[in-house]
Amino acid sequence: MKKILSTVLICAFIFTASAQLKIPAPSPTQTVKQDFGLSSIELIYSRPAMKGRKIFGDLVPWNKVWRTGANSATRIKFNDEVMIGGQSLKAGEYALYTVPGENEWDIIINKGSANWGTNYKQEDDVFRLKAKPMKLNEKVETFTMQFANVKPTSTDLHIMWDKTAVAVPITIDIDKKIMTQIDNAMNKDSRPYFQSAMYYMETGKDMNQAVQWFDKGIELNPKAFWMYHQKANALAKMGRKDEARTVAQKSIELAREQKNDDYVQLNEKLIATLK
Repeated sequence: MKKILSTVLICAFIFTASAQLKIPAPSPTQTVKQDFGLSSIELIYSRPAMKGRKIFGDLVPWNKVWRTGANSATRIKFNDEVMIGGQSLKAGEYALYTVPGENEWDIIINKGSANWGTNYKQEDDVFRLKAKPMKLNEKVETFTMQFANVKPTSTDLHIMWDKTAVAVPITIDIDKKIMTQIDNAMNKDSRPYFQSAMYYMETGKDMNQAVQWFDKGIELNPKAFWMYHQKANALAKMGRKDEARTVAQKSIELAREQKNDDYVQLNEKLIATLK
């Protein structure tokens, strides 16, 4: 009886010890959060490795739904409405499935963000879009997804493994929201002249208004060499080269006073273009 009890205790100890063992996951999870537009995108996926295996057309079969990673379905969360491949998608969390093909992939936005693996239901599709695979020069050993070419209103989601890459274009329309913010802010005591002028200049809106706002910002902060520099940029874009040169020179003087060599160089480069 004692021998049986001893054996049971040893087995229980081994089971408990093994249950507490922590080892690296074969396909570790990665969370990628990218600021985008006025909010952000969050991507959660698992990253299997090649480990000498043939990937596409073997481990990942052609023309079959793939979880786009390992373990749970890949999840992507948008905190604002976006356009993916020209199709509108409301804010929310979705599953991202793909159907890899030799010459074309299907990118699937699906409601099943809580799904495990390939527990995929086509009736939960929000939409599908086509994407062309690209050939890479070097192998990507570990399955990788990332946001590339990030701009204020556009970015690309890159899907990469082995020597294959797929780019999914994502865009967002934030102009109406920002213009509303500017209109509301200009009716308050503390007015964001510099930020508003920058937005107008960078988006090609009313450049005369942008210059007026730069002037207002400079009135409030006469030593702001960075504001002079941006005003010079605006004037240069309007073709008012002589004025741009004068304002850039003023920015250089103020930047030197405040020992900011970066802006001295920026202005010198701008002046060199005004010939």
